[in-house]
Amino acid sequence: MIKVLIADDQALLRGGLRAILEAEDDIEVVAEASDGVEAVDETLRTHPDVVLMDIRMPRLDGLEATKRLLASGTRARILVITTFDRDEYVYRALRAGAAGFLLKSTSGERLAEAVRTVAGGESLLDPAITTRLVEHFLARPDFDPEVRGRLDGLTPREREILGLLARGMSNAEMGRELFLSETTVKSHVTRMLSKLGVASRVQAVVMAYETGLVRPGSGRS
Repeated sequence: MIKVLIADDQALLRGGLRAILEAEDDIEVVAEASDGVEAVDETLRTHPDVVLMDIRMPRLDGLEATKRLLASGTRARILVITTFDRDEYVYRALRAGAAGFLLKSTSGERLAEAVRTVAGGESLLDPAITTRLVEHFLARPDFDPEVRGRLDGLTPREREILGLLARGMSNAEMGRELFLSETTVKSHVTRMLSKLGVASRVQAVVMAYETGLVRPGSGRS
């Protein structure tokens, strides 16, 4: 059973998300939080597998709550839920280590599948939303030579896999694309993350966009 905590300051939305998720046989909502402080406290108390984290909340926003939870060493995976058009902090949340993000307008089926994906250890990289996010928020900073050096240390296969990650592919999809087993793909991803010095696939993709290895609009539609 996948345990989920829902953090959002709107009671009506929390109730809707709970109803959708609890209709699934393999998902259980173990707690709710109406602000970031509660999100941190309840996560540490109930130990969910996935936290659905809103960004704009009182007392402590979702970005800071995400940072605190990741610093605490919790095993919970953070899935940001956002309106996108108003949340300029989503990009920063991904950099902080969130496992992925969804629009609040997503379908119930997509929400449940996203929870399963994140709980299973993969990051949620919706190709269309990721491209829009990067195009909207990424201000093309000067490239850090040290970061660029880490990218240059990737093998051709690892760079290829990073490009496929940026297109939103799962391990299974990358395996089919490259004619490799999922186990082999997972090994490549693990080594790539280690070389880049990042904790998640999402952070690796953000780094690839920041340095120009992957460019907005190059993903699959």
